[in-house]
Amino acid sequence: MTGARLVPARLRPRDVIRVGGVGLRTRPLRAFLSALGIAIGIAAMTAVVGISSSSRAELDRTLDALGTNLLTVSPGQSIFGEAAQLPAESVEMIARIGPVREVAATAQLADAKVYRSDRIPAAETGGIGARAANLELLDTVGAELASGVWLNSATARYPAVVLGATAARRLGVGAAGTETQIHLGGRWFTVIGVLAPVPLAPELDLSALVGWEAAATYLGFDGHPTTVYSRSVESSVEAVRAVLGATANPAAPNEVEVSRPSDALAAAQATDQAFTGLLLGLGAVALLVGGVGVANTMVISVLERRPEIGLRRSLGATRGQIRTQFLTESLLLSALGGAGGVLLGIGVTSGYALLQSWPTVVPAWAMVGGVGATLLIGGLAGLYPAIRAARLSPTEALATP
Repeated sequence: MTGARLVPARLRPRDVIRVGGVGLRTRPLRAFLSALGIAIGIAAMTAVVGISSSSRAELDRTLDALGTNLLTVSPGQSIFGEAAQLPAESVEMIARIGPVREVAATAQLADAKVYRSDRIPAAETGGIGARAANLELLDTVGAELASGVWLNSATARYPAVVLGATAARRLGVGAAGTETQIHLGGRWFTVIGVLAPVPLAPELDLSALVGWEAAATYLGFDGHPTTVYSRSVESSVEAVRAVLGATANPAAPNEVEVSRPSDALAAAQATDQAFTGLLLGLGAVALLVGGVGVANTMVISVLERRPEIGLRRSLGATRGQIRTQFLTESLLLSALGGAGGVLLGIGVTSGYALLQSWPTVVPAWAMVGGVGATLLIGGLAGLYPAIRAARLSPTEALATP
């Protein structure tokens, strides 16, 4: 009679997890420290992606609120490399374009310096520039007043000025008022308003804005605009953009530059993405260090648990089951670190977004990818120790003191 062949018992998934968690339960401090290394790397990567995504969401929200249909026209250079000039009638000509809904212009007044008083040295301008402005500028660029009032048909003729947010701060003007004056172009101008920051026209933040007529009367303005802002029907923005140059300056359309503020914002966003890439690289390094910690923990675990391995092998455990046990332990350790890191990263993102008054956005791919990356790192880190444990013979393992 032929003896019956012994078939090793199969481990069910529940048994695999229970056996794989033995090392974590018996050595909780070591498991915690190893998982912490993984968690720091994942938290760094999740927080970087989350903060970057929250920043972009705030940018998109700003653009949605202010509109992406704002186009700007400015003079470029002539064919001889000299600074070009927009015609004085360019605003009226652009207003005739069918889809254009709002048009306004500003003109830089290069010779009109801005000071807090007439006793400030001429060289200390603070980088503030004077600009003539149309009355429609406020609505066209989506600007809001932080204090006072905007120019109107009456004040635009007299020495009245509205300060940009940064200009007001540098001049030490906290609020507009009839008694608040600045020295502009050799004359005293009354500050009747202070603007809030203008996201789509940041050049206005560092400007002192006076009426078109007042600039001509008191500051020698020649009537040629330097920047024209136009808002068009959303569906026709590109079509309007294509004809703005020829419309603004029919005699020399090649001397006109047309852009939209969102282009500048996109460039800033590209810079943020480069910085985000750097931080993600640092997070990846931290994750790699955490993986090395997991590998070290698993190697030590194999060395310390040789008697256990030998006993299990003597009782019929196969090499594959031993290998599965230690590989599962490594994956559980990494999964704990990955889940903790994702939660920590979400917490950091939420806190920072709350301080900045941003919406909190953590992409799902970042969370899933974070846990997936830890499982991959954990699997690779635990593979060698698992194979090493499986290769131990029962007698060799039990002989270990």
